[in-house]
Amino acid sequence: MAKRMFIMVASILAFIAALGAFKYRQIQEAIAQGAAFQMPPEAVTTVVAAQAEWEGSLGVIGTVTAVHGVVVSADLPGVVSAIHFGSGERVRAGEILLELDTRQERAQLAAAQAQSELARLNLERGKSLRAKGVTSQAEFDRVDAEAKQAEARADEIRATIARKTIRAPFAGELGIRGVNLGQYLNAGDAIVPLQALDPVYVDFSVPQQSAAEAGIGGEVRVVLDDGTEATGKITAVNSIIDEATRNVRVQATFANRDGRLRPGMFVEARVMSGASSAVVALPASAISYAPYGDSVFIVEDVDGPDGATYRGVRQQFVKLGPARGDQVAVVHGVKTGEEIVTSGVFKLRPGAAVQVNNDVQPSNNPAPEPEDS
Repeated sequence: MAKRMFIMVASILAFIAALGAFKYRQIQEAIAQGAAFQMPPEAVTTVVAAQAEWEGSLGVIGTVTAVHGVVVSADLPGVVSAIHFGSGERVRAGEILLELDTRQERAQLAAAQAQSELARLNLERGKSLRAKGVTSQAEFDRVDAEAKQAEARADEIRATIARKTIRAPFAGELGIRGVNLGQYLNAGDAIVPLQALDPVYVDFSVPQQSAAEAGIGGEVRVVLDDGTEATGKITAVNSIIDEATRNVRVQATFANRDGRLRPGMFVEARVMSGASSAVVALPASAISYAPYGDSVFIVEDVDGPDGATYRGVRQQFVKLGPARGDQVAVVHGVKTGEEIVTSGVFKLRPGAAVQVNNDVQPSNNPAPEPEDS
């Protein structure tokens, strides 16, 4: 009985040992296969890094403002009796835009003119009588003062009538009319915007460390909505720097004969410094942006775990400069002649195998048409 029990236990132990050895061999083979496994290569496009000369410039955000721009308003209260303009018209300096009712003032002017004429006649008689010694000097002075007061009163009413005739203070383009015939206007009520559109200003700010690049006479370029470019000159630089932002305000003047630049427009401008710098220009799609630093992937021969080499990628952190069209300037981290991945960077990791297929390349134009293609 004991012998049979011993044989049974020994058989079970031998079976367990054989099963353990078999599973151990399976695990070792799986580990070896996992160590030798390599992900299939990722399909990417590449470009060979080349040096380019970029004209020095500073990108800024600007706002178009009119050289002369006002909202024409009523100087005195009154009822609109005549409107001599239409919305959007161009007007000359001094052209009559609107008239307020002046019937009461004209009646007062007629009375004042009659009183002034009577005072003038009395003054003429006073001069004659004074020359003959009939009246005293005091009486003559009183008559003279009355004549001057009457004329001043008439001039005052004439000025009131003139102020109720609203004229264009300068030549320009009108906006949308804000009044109607017969409407009562209070002093200061808006009538219509008036803007002088040729030339116009573009106002922008630059950091204090870049203020030297934005000197008087410097060239500023603005790309318009239709893709064309307008060029202006810096005509004023503010004498103080904003303490809150440490920026200095700059004003450039642009010719605007066709009226494409409108007051209030947002524009992207470039201040041209005139100096050129050598950069490596890469497509924007080649840059892997991350909070810890921007990087690119460089294609090169990589040593595999089995000692064989394959085409893989190395991640290289870079320092970026300005962007221009589809390209971004790399000022540090990439050498000329290196092969850079231009698409598919989001799926790569250091050491990943790649397969280059450049049949279809991403956009790589410093001046695309249209600009935001």
